[in-house]
This record gives sequence, C-alpha cells and structure tokens, in this order.
Amino acid sequence: MPTNAEYENSIAQYNWDDLLNLWELIKKREEMVGWEPGKAFEYLILRAFQLEGAKVRWPFEVDVGEEVVEQIDGVIYVDGRSFLIECKDQSQNVNFEPIAKLQSQLTRRPASVIGVIFTSLAFTDPAITLASFISPQTILLWSGAEVDYALQHDYMRQGLIEKYRYAVEYGLPDYNIKVEDIP
Repeated sequence: MPTNAEYENSIAQYNWDDLLNLWELIKKREEMVGWEPGKAFEYLILRAFQLEGAKVRWPFEVDVGEEVVEQIDGVIYVDGRSFLIECKDQSQNVNFEPIAKLQSQLTRRPASVIGVIFTSLAFTDPAITLASFISPQTILLWSGAEVDYALQHDYMRQGLIEKYRYAVEYGLPDYNIKVEDIP
C-alpha cells in the first residue's frame, strides 16, 4: 500500500492529459495499478486544482494524542477562501452520510471554511435535500458530470468559485457548473 507521500510524488508528475486519462479509468471503474480504491479520485481532484494555480494540502490525518480523529481528503485554497475536501468514488450515488461527516469536521474549523464533496457519480435526492438544510450553508456538492465538464474545460477553480457564489446568493449547495450563467 503506497503512502500519502508516494501518492503525492506520483500525481505531481501528471499533466492535464494524464489527469483526463486517469479520469476515464475512474469512470470505467477499472482497477488501477498503484492506486488503492478511491485514492486516484482524491488525488486527481487536488492535482486538477493545483494545475489551475490553487494551493492544495494533500490528504492527511488529524491526531489528538495518539488517536486519529479525522482523515481529511485535502484542502484547497482559492482566492482567499479555504475549502475542506471530501471525495467519494463509489459504485452507488452518494447518500447523506458523507455530508454529515463533513459537517461534523467543519464544526472544528473556522466559520469561513467551506466543505466540498466531490463524487465520481451523483448524489441521491435525499442527500441533496438534506444538504440544502445544513445551517449555515457550508457544503458544496460536485457530481461526476460536473467533474467531467470541469476537467475537460480547465474549469475546476472557476467552477468552485461559481458554486460558492451561488451558495452565497441562493443558499443552495448544488449549483450545476454546466449551466451558462448564475440566474
């Protein structure tokens, strides 16, 4: 099993074409040599933001004493904002549980930190509905279709800012970045 440092060194070699190829493997649910299940998606997301100029903090654990209390998939710093990242690459649409987990992690962070959940597929309707009722609205949702669009158009960073802006203006977590303009 590779270490986080080995994953970081590996993904640091990836350019946009490499990321697009990795994304195609993830979408096909093919086994990827050198990647534990779910790890390729985590590192792909962070690397895409890094290639667009965002500062990233790679996956890490938070310890209290000798106990691991949190496993964080990453942090993205864009335009003076901080985003705590959760990535879900699973064979079914994401339900509410990862949203609840991320909300719990956000309670230990400064109020200005926004959570973002990326999935390689989609979210269930109950997950979207329940995410809409989190108060304050601090979690943004990214579907696999949006990840696909953003990777194809070098639009990760701008898409994140648009999602954030929509959440500020409308209080909703699931603005679709494939829509041309925010209403």
